[in-house]
Amino acid sequence: MTDDTTTTTTTTPSAARAITLLICDDHPVVRDGLRGMFAAADGFEVLAEAADGVEGVALAERLDPDVVLMDLRMPGGGGVAAIAELTRRGLRSKVLVLTTYDTDTDTLPAIEAGATGYLLKDAPREELFTAVRAAAEGRTVLSPAVASRLVTAVRRPAAPAGEPLSAREREVIELVAKGTSNREIARALFISEATVKTHLTHIYGKLSAKDRAEAVAVAYERKILG
Repeated sequence: MTDDTTTTTTTTPSAARAITLLICDDHPVVRDGLRGMFAAADGFEVLAEAADGVEGVALAERLDPDVVLMDLRMPGGGGVAAIAELTRRGLRSKVLVLTTYDTDTDTLPAIEAGATGYLLKDAPREELFTAVRAAAEGRTVLSPAVASRLVTAVRRPAAPAGEPLSAREREVIELVAKGTSNREIARALFISEATVKTHLTHIYGKLSAKDRAEAVAVAYERKILG
């Protein structure tokens, strides 16, 4: 636990119905701002703050918040890996991603890992409050920009066979060819398992392969490997 982590012991007048929160962000200024914002509003109680995903998982398991506000890119433990770990442990806390990034490589892995919602940090205060209330009830919350991006991704046709692999996809298929598991690939490339799966999906599409073995075989056939 970092020195920045604090646990609130006071209760609000409306504590009986307050939505409890855990703020997970590597920037102290952001954590301070969010804590102050929720402390000034009725119906919320910030239980604690965490400076990275690993600490966030430990605090979520100990404090059982209704909602975890999760940043994605944090040194010492990213948000996607933390969301996946919270999901794996079966915690009841809902995760609302609050980040500055809305690219496919950020949104899709976070949602695949189990995030209930995804909001950008430039969201207005009332939109954030509404999103937290919705997430606490288990309802999916997406910022308009992220929702539009996801719809576009779903409607986007699969990558045509023969399209060259990206540099990252080549790294993934090289490790797959060595018999490396998704978890080991994630660790080697410093990405989440969800991101590895996303890369594999793209690789299968580009190589017209149905599984790992066929993808490796096609990669050798096309001189991508070897």
